[in-house]
Amino acid sequence: MIRDRNGADHANRAATDALSPDMVKTRADWIRAARRQVDALDARLLLQAVTRRTHAELMTRPEIALSPAEQEDLEALLRRRANGEPLAYLLGSADFYGRRFRVSPAVLTPRPETEELATRALAELARIPGKVRVLDLGVGSGVLAITLALEHPAAELVAIDLSAEALEVARLNAAALGASVRFLASDWFSALADERFHLIVANPPYIAADDPHLAGDGLRFEPRPALTDEADGLAAIRAITVAAPSHLHPGGCLLFEHGWNQGADARALLAAAGFEEAQTWRDLSGQERISRGRLA
Repeated sequence: MIRDRNGADHANRAATDALSPDMVKTRADWIRAARRQVDALDARLLLQAVTRRTHAELMTRPEIALSPAEQEDLEALLRRRANGEPLAYLLGSADFYGRRFRVSPAVLTPRPETEELATRALAELARIPGKVRVLDLGVGSGVLAITLALEHPAAELVAIDLSAEALEVARLNAAALGASVRFLASDWFSALADERFHLIVANPPYIAADDPHLAGDGLRFEPRPALTDEADGLAAIRAITVAAPSHLHPGGCLLFEHGWNQGADARALLAAAGFEEAQTWRDLSGQERISRGRLA
């Protein structure tokens, strides 16, 4: 039997580490076993959700035994997470811009790139004095529209989506967070008549239909219409850039998220639609991700 310099029993430690989740009895046992299938943070967040305990409570009382019901729930969630299902769907919520939002498989999970889109949008709004009208195209869970409404109270927010299920999630989030947003069911601009805005923001489907990532972990669980246009990844962006000038005040801006390799195409489409000052910003990984055009 091999022992380390402190006399620890490696054989016993290995036996404990080899516990499968359905054999564990305590919180610490489950975390140790779950980390063999998912990363440590995911394991901890699943344990917090099922036991309804904070991180601090779990850290200070790791020896507490799990109930049979808790073990059963944890095992089911662990299998789903190990299979690639997004953690946000398992928890039913995700953080965005410092707030907690409800999410479901009817909407995309919030991403850091979209937080950068929110930051860029707020910078544009800061340049406009007084009341301002903002349109969010493809609202999803509502993270972008609700964040802009709460961070810039002078903004009147209108948010549209083609999915009734997504709109319901967004409405619930707006009500829970106290945000004033007008939600509409619409295929892009179709339900807006001649309404005009100072800023239009969008996170449209921009993944090409033949992109292999759509079949990978995570994305295969998310709503496909929110991910791909079932074409080259630029169809939705083309439609938005062509129609947006008819719904912008003079000097208004269109700001949207796009694929890492679509920056040049985005700027070209903005220029072709009559926008000036076409500009693209990079995300945290250094990839071109957000483009903006200003109406003359």
